[in-house]
Amino acid sequence: MSPPGYDARMTRIEKEQVAALEIGRYAGPIRLVTGAVELERALTELRRERVLGFDTETRPAFRPGESYPPALVQLAGEHAVYVLQLRRHDFSAAIAELLGAAAIVKAGVSVADDLKSLKKVMPFEERSVVDLGTLAKRAGVKQSGVRNLAAMFLGFRIPKGKKTSNWAAAHLSPAQLGYAATDAWACRELYLDFEKKGWLEKANPPLASSLPPLSGGRQSG
Repeated sequence: MSPPGYDARMTRIEKEQVAALEIGRYAGPIRLVTGAVELERALTELRRERVLGFDTETRPAFRPGESYPPALVQLAGEHAVYVLQLRRHDFSAAIAELLGAAAIVKAGVSVADDLKSLKKVMPFEERSVVDLGTLAKRAGVKQSGVRNLAAMFLGFRIPKGKKTSNWAAAHLSPAQLGYAATDAWACRELYLDFEKKGWLEKANPPLASSLPPLSGGRQSG
């Protein structure tokens, strides 16, 4: 499904066009990872992936000078989205492994901000990380946020309802988990779409030359 008025040369979308779209939410399995046993199961699956949608969530700050460390890391694979709850377990070794794995693409939006925040609480060196907003801009797209990109290229509207949730809470609601999973899933879907468009090859320098080949197609939902 494409947004009203969409064509292959689309470089921006108006708010009215976005509002006219149906809401899109991730409808597949969400694996909440809170401890060592769940982490080992998640790693078994995540190590097999060739492209992961990547995102983080941080407790919002409302006062001047107030800030919080990342509370969640979301990794969307072909068959499930994994949500690592950072307050519940030490995930530093696992996150360093996955973000540093050259054979696994990590695709997100504004990834520099996510990586900067994570590096304040754990050491790692990232490899094969792709910023979809930067990739879209290089292709002539004027808007680079995940919601605008999803509207333009995936044809659905991502709701904003849970953006100001307390992501550091010990227990997350199904609505919170669904929100967190959707952004990561959308990033994976956008990467697959951009790859089909040949945008990795057109990047300067070409991204495709240093990234592994993709396996697996779009996830339904």
